[in-house]
Amino acid sequence: MKIHLIVGARPNFMKMAPLYREFKKYCDLFEVRLIHTGQHYDQKMSKVFFDDLNMPQPDFYLGVGSGSHGAQTAKIMEEYEKVLLEDKPDWVIVAGDVNSTVACALDAVKLHIKVAHLEAGLRSFDRSMPEEINRLATDAISDLLLTPSLDGNQHLKNEGVSDDKIVFVGNIMIDSLVQQKDKADVSEILTQLNQQHKMKLEKGNYCLITLHRPSNVDTKEGLKVILDAFEKIAKDLHLIFPIHPRTQKNIEKFGFEEQIKRMTNLIFTDPIGYYDFMHLQMNAKFILTDSGGIQEESTYFGVPCLTLRENTERPITITEGTNQLVELKTETIIEKADEIIKGNSKKGKIPDLWDGKTAERIVSLFKRMRGEA
Repeated sequence: MKIHLIVGARPNFMKMAPLYREFKKYCDLFEVRLIHTGQHYDQKMSKVFFDDLNMPQPDFYLGVGSGSHGAQTAKIMEEYEKVLLEDKPDWVIVAGDVNSTVACALDAVKLHIKVAHLEAGLRSFDRSMPEEINRLATDAISDLLLTPSLDGNQHLKNEGVSDDKIVFVGNIMIDSLVQQKDKADVSEILTQLNQQHKMKLEKGNYCLITLHRPSNVDTKEGLKVILDAFEKIAKDLHLIFPIHPRTQKNIEKFGFEEQIKRMTNLIFTDPIGYYDFMHLQMNAKFILTDSGGIQEESTYFGVPCLTLRENTERPITITEGTNQLVELKTETIIEKADEIIKGNSKKGKIPDLWDGKTAERIVSLFKRMRGEA
């Protein structure tokens, strides 16, 4: 059975690395190809993850680069169709909700190639988010829907998907955390940041920030709300901010450089490698983010997480985990951060099947479909 695993944006790498390794244990049963669309094309945003996660160079690199949603999706489809016609896989496995996900799924189904969607069934119910459109479209056309949590199963059933297409396999992001945690434990990133910035960063005395969503960073008003909150929080706590290129560009565009310079406790860094970033997550006082995957990772690590969004496609991180949604108001962000600083953090538990064995369950499923188990 020949299988294509699609990676395009940074979160895809952590999802596909454990699955790739598990499939490679059965080379007599599966011929696995790694396809990198190049949606994240920056060296620090992409190649470092292949290095950190011990992934081989991709079998096919599409090199699509950046662009508008329409242009990027079209370019991925144009380039990946050529690969499908040449290599003719039996299955294409896509993950998550980025443009690469829906583009490669569309290509495959139009050529009558089966598609499995890993991380299926997640819903924010906010169609203003491009990711929500990608999720809905990919789930609608996929042959196999692999869900990370049981709410995903229910969402799909509510949409009329038949039970035989839906399989609850657990959260594959956790597989990477479990497999790489020992290496993250010995990371020297805090020491390096202290030396570079003449700080006194220690475990539990900083807030880790990630920020990139257009709804937060693409308007001057929205970005100012967040930076004003950071300025107040930075009086009580160090802030570590591995900055996304989009956010950096808009800080300069809107003229916020002087405000940033005033925050002596704020550390800007380039995007950080996987082990180092995991180390920062594990040891943060709390995390401020608008990312999806970090809501899950912080829940696994038991670290409080404040998500600067109106909704989340990962509600289990709220109902069972350590995550809270925070309204985009300066005072609200400060208030929630202050509660955690004072020791009133939200407690949580690790959800079912977030156990580091999701890749094993998926490969076992494909072995059964092949008639080998």
